[in-house]
Amino acid sequence: MKTALSKCPVCDSELTVTRLHCETCDTSIEGRFANGAFAGLAPEQLDFIETFVRCEGKITRMEDEMALSYPTIRNRLQEVIRALGYEPGKEETGEISDEKRRSVLEELDSGKISAEEAMRVLNGEE
Repeated sequence: MKTALSKCPVCDSELTVTRLHCETCDTSIEGRFANGAFAGLAPEQLDFIETFVRCEGKITRMEDEMALSYPTIRNRLQEVIRALGYEPGKEETGEISDEKRRSVLEELDSGKISAEEAMRVLNGEE
C-alpha cells in the first residue's frame, strides 16, 4: 500500500484527509482528519525515524545498522527535528556551538580524544 500524500501535487497546499475506510468490514467514515506530525516527512526521514525507534534511540546501534558515522546520524536526526518544525537543542542550556560540536566529533572520529572526553566537552563540562 502506498503512503498518503500530504501536499497537493498541483498547488503544494496541505491536503486534508476526508475519508477513512476499513477493508475488513467495508466501513467508511467521512469527516476532516489531521494528517499527523509525520505526514510531511520524506520517505527517507520516515525510514530514519523507524530505525531510530527500533534501535531505542541509541545512536551507537544506528551506526552499526545504517553503516554511518555518529556525525552523519546526528545531522540526519537534526534534519528530521527541523522538518517537524522544531529547532534542535533549543531547550538545552549551556549549549555549545554547532561548529564546536562538529570539531569535537571530528576529533573523536580521528581518535584524537576519547569518547569520555568528547562527552564532557559536549555536555559543557570543559
